[in-house]
Amino acid sequence: MNKNRIFAASIFFTMTISEKEQIIGLVKREVVPAIGCTEPMAVALAVAKSKEILGSIPKQIEVSLSANMLKNAMGVGIPGTDMVGLPIAIALGAIIGNSDYLLEVLKDTTPESVAAGRDFIAQKRIQISQKKDTTEKLYIEVVSHNGDDKAVVIIRGEHTHFAYIAKNGDVLLDESKATSSVSETSDPVLTLKKVYDFAMNAPLEDIRFILEAAELNRKVAEISLHGDYGHGLGKMIFMQPHEQLLGNGIFSKILAYTSAACDARMAGLKVPVMSNSGSGNQGIAATLPVWVYAQERLKSEEELIRALMLSHLTVIYIKQSFGRLSPLCGCVVAATGSACGITYLMGGDYEQIVYAVKNMIANISGMICDGAKPSCSLKVATGVSTAVFSSMLAVEGRTVSSVEGIIDDDVEKCIRNMANLGIQGMAGTDNYVLDIMTRK
Repeated sequence: MNKNRIFAASIFFTMTISEKEQIIGLVKREVVPAIGCTEPMAVALAVAKSKEILGSIPKQIEVSLSANMLKNAMGVGIPGTDMVGLPIAIALGAIIGNSDYLLEVLKDTTPESVAAGRDFIAQKRIQISQKKDTTEKLYIEVVSHNGDDKAVVIIRGEHTHFAYIAKNGDVLLDESKATSSVSETSDPVLTLKKVYDFAMNAPLEDIRFILEAAELNRKVAEISLHGDYGHGLGKMIFMQPHEQLLGNGIFSKILAYTSAACDARMAGLKVPVMSNSGSGNQGIAATLPVWVYAQERLKSEEELIRALMLSHLTVIYIKQSFGRLSPLCGCVVAATGSACGITYLMGGDYEQIVYAVKNMIANISGMICDGAKPSCSLKVATGVSTAVFSSMLAVEGRTVSSVEGIIDDDVEKCIRNMANLGIQGMAGTDNYVLDIMTRK
């Protein structure tokens, strides 16, 4: 064990049992299975809950969404339907949705329910609008009617967080004045160093569950590589003449597996992926580059587990500064996590992982999010290719310096700079992007 690992171990064992359990609980809450893009699934979840409160399938449904939610749900495939966008997600939420399934709310979809959903849409029973009077990034309001009965459901802050539920004026739940989810009050206070120490030293059996992320996301990628989904970027990387251009090494396999999983998810493959912080693409980008590198370099199971935990917990930590949705593409954050995991697998220590984070922030921090859609596989590929380059530089002791751009000597300040860029510097981006998308 080198000096850095000894130091990390000494810091880790000063953590209280409560803090360790909080971190494990946080990861288990944020790294969860999801079928389909999480934004339309969250809308379907709210609709399903309104149906359950109403006690019957609604005759009319009014859905009001924040700009971020509307933007992210407009152009993505809905699993099991061969259809795109919110109307079919809302219709299926009303017909077969089960709120107990959370982000797998539509997993009971059948050809018969899809046909019923098409009829539901054709009967013009759905109204969708932007919620103009909210500053929240993640906001869903569903009002369902059946005769004189009316159910209101609001999800806010997190994709599965019910903040308000009412039936016929009787309030069943009211957290609508809260600005964030109740779980945040008990979340551990993280730093990159604490993330690293935990990933390197947590008892292996306590964090072995993170392997499920690799298993789920690997399966989706391999289905996609043998099928034809979205733009087919992942599959194309392994095809001639493109294989002659990129080769068949570790780098091309990282790109192929990661973009293939995204291809399938954005096209609406009805298979769960392991998400991170409310995003399936973030879960894919935090998982598959690390898994591919570990497999190709014959790393041990322990090394893979610790690398995956480092990657996923880094993403969770950075996303705490951004919130669930942002004008900044989530693949930037997720690929930063995978850069940390790959750097560790390359033999990097904490200092070199800091270098990798700085290299990532210096490169692709300005990538905009213009909604969930098939071309997200291109952005994911950009993010993970940058992760590999950042790791290669980091293990050679090379990093972007504080005289360059938004980089600071303190990595925590670098992360805050990136978050402020996404939240404040790009404040008008979402509305501008949504305006472009809705006027085409």
